[in-house]
Amino acid sequence: MNEEHTALLKNIRLVAFDVDGVLTDGRLYYGPEGESQKVFHVRDGVALKVLPDVGIDVAVVSAKDSPALRARLNDLGVKHAYVGCHDKLERLQALAGELGLAPNEIAFVGDDLVDLEVMAWCGCSLVPADAYSLVLERANVVLTVKGGQGVARCVADLVLNAQGLYQQAYTLAADAHFERRRDPSDR
Repeated sequence: MNEEHTALLKNIRLVAFDVDGVLTDGRLYYGPEGESQKVFHVRDGVALKVLPDVGIDVAVVSAKDSPALRARLNDLGVKHAYVGCHDKLERLQALAGELGLAPNEIAFVGDDLVDLEVMAWCGCSLVPADAYSLVLERANVVLTVKGGQGVARCVADLVLNAQGLYQQAYTLAADAHFERRRDPSDR
């Protein structure tokens, strides 16, 4: 991580993630009833739990909605989960207002054209290594991992290192109680 990235991530209080192409590899599995499954990386689950444990809020904002996505976010205790959200910028601006955050305190992780507006508004935009080419060009940080391959964990590590919280966070994550199912209302 270079000094510019550290400066952008040092004051982040909220990290918001897109889902398809970020927390998943972007493939959609359809059956006769519509989307039937999503595949998530276990390391991302750790990231989505550890960031709030050290005082950094997490949001997940997706235009798509599915039972699989809702189940995963519920299991992880993601407090700020917005599925079926077709205006990510409006939703994140409202959340920023609710939390008393300025745009420079928000990082957003996206991968496609629909994410560009949010990326331009927030303090730091991050993208997986396989994001769409125009999105890659406009991101503050291009990650070393592809969508669905631990993107949230990579982002969490960058934020935690920039803020000097890495050791504290992973000491918490090593505790036996860390893996418990989380209730979003506990956050």
